[in-house]
Amino acid sequence: MSTPMTTEKPDRQASVERNTKETQIRVSVNLDGSGELKCQTGLPFLDHMLDQVARHGLIDLDIHAVGDLDIDAHHTVEDLGITLGQAFYKALDRKGIRRYGHAYVPLDEALSRVVVDFSGRPGLEFNVPFTRASVGGFDVDLFYEFFQGFVNHALVTLHIDNLRGQNSHHQVETVFKAFGRALRMAMEIDPRSADVIPSTKGSL
Repeated sequence: MSTPMTTEKPDRQASVERNTKETQIRVSVNLDGSGELKCQTGLPFLDHMLDQVARHGLIDLDIHAVGDLDIDAHHTVEDLGITLGQAFYKALDRKGIRRYGHAYVPLDEALSRVVVDFSGRPGLEFNVPFTRASVGGFDVDLFYEFFQGFVNHALVTLHIDNLRGQNSHHQVETVFKAFGRALRMAMEIDPRSADVIPSTKGSL
């Protein structure tokens, strides 16, 4: 009598540290989590946006960042994007994933679309016409640096478009919620091709 085959769920977790003269950052990710965030960056508005990624992506994130905020937030935000991208790359076995993910998210008058491809090739298209230069004391231009660091090290293609919006807080929040939901879709295991790399090349 044969025993039924069981397929173990891959352990999609990773931890990464990045230490420079400008920043000391630790990031742990569980890509199959429940949306829990533990976060200390010294940048409350960024923490709030990372909470959106965790919650809407159902990703557990544990992030601790110490940076030269006395100068400005640039190094901390960019290096956090880099370290988070490294953690995603380390945690994700691309075999069997859906690979592509997309999401539209509204918030009152604002609407954003995010499309991601775990392609193995870094690329960012970022089209967000912010209506204000800062939100909660945070320089919104730094979000480009965050996503550029992420795509360069997660090796993903990422298109971010804010389609409309008048409130900068709403613009940013729709982007991060859509980013989390697009990641969730792209990283999901496709039961019809669970052992297959989703590419005609055979590799990503």
